[in-house]
Parts: sequence; structure tokens; C-alpha cells
Amino acid sequence: MQMTYITDKVFKNQDFSEKGLEQADYENCNFNDCIFSSANLSSYSFEDCSFENCDFSNTKITNVAFKNVSFKNCKLIGLQFDECNPFLLEFSFNGCMLNYASFYQLKIKGTHFNRCTMHEVDFSETDLSKAIFSECDLAGAIFSRSNLQKADLRNSINLVLNPEQNQLAGAHFSLDMLPGLLSKYNIKVD
Repeated sequence: MQMTYITDKVFKNQDFSEKGLEQADYENCNFNDCIFSSANLSSYSFEDCSFENCDFSNTKITNVAFKNVSFKNCKLIGLQFDECNPFLLEFSFNGCMLNYASFYQLKIKGTHFNRCTMHEVDFSETDLSKAIFSECDLAGAIFSRSNLQKADLRNSINLVLNPEQNQLAGAHFSLDMLPGLLSKYNIKVD
């Protein structure tokens, strides 16, 4: 069966949670104020697309291709990005809510996370080298055997990670993050 190809289209104020989005490859499309909550987008492809003010809460994204996709002010609660198609996977997040999302074992070097709420996000075994976390809330985020080499986390808050279990060479942290980096040792920093 031949896949439909949709390009240069704008989708605005649409609810795809019940009626669904047409199964297709989307290129250079913009989705504004759309609802995808609990939809099944398995095996869709989005290339050079942007999503703004969209709700993806608990959307199924198995084998979805996100190639150079930007999310702005989107609700992405509980998304399993680790189930996406890893080929040419590239995205950025600005002002998004990513609570309970999983990036387990993904290679997402240089990814930008700007002003995102990222409570309980799983970054276990994720390659985040050169990633930028700017003004993000990382409360409860899991970093275990993660590659954070040359990553910039200076302006983020609530980071707790074990330096012995993660690759941190060249990573940037602020002085305020010291307690989160030393919490493993059960010491107090005043």
C-alpha cells in the first residue's frame, strides 16, 4: 500500500484524538493548536514539521519518524520517544511539558530543551552529548549511564544525578546545581 505524501500544509485547531490524522508522510507542515491526545500515530513520518500549542498527552508514537521537528508550547506528557524510529531522529523542544516522557537509549546529540518542564523524564542510557537544557525543571529526571559530555545544564533546576554513573566530561553546570550532583554522598552544601 502506497503511503500518502502531504507537504506544505497548515493544520489549525483540529482534534485528532478521536477522528485521527490521515496516515501519511508529512513534510514541511505546521500544526497549531491541535489535539493528538491518546491518538495512535504509529508509523507516521514528520519531516521539517512544527507543532505549536498541541496536546500529545499519551499519544502512541511507535515507529514514528521525527526528522528535524520542533515542538513549541506543547503538552507531551507520557510520550515514549524511545519507541520512535531512530533513523535521522532530530527534534527540539521549547516551552513544552514533557513530564513522564521516556528517551531511553536514544541518540539525541545536540538536542535543545528550552524552558521545559521535565518531571520524572527517563534519560537512562541516552546520548545527550552537546545537548542544551536551558531553564528546564528536571525534578525527578532519571540520568543513569547517560552521556552528558559537553551538555549545557547551567540554567536548569532540580537536577539530581550520580556523577559516577554518567559521562560528564566537559558538561556545564551552575554552582547552584552542586547539591544535586553531590546528593549521592548524603552531604549538605550551604
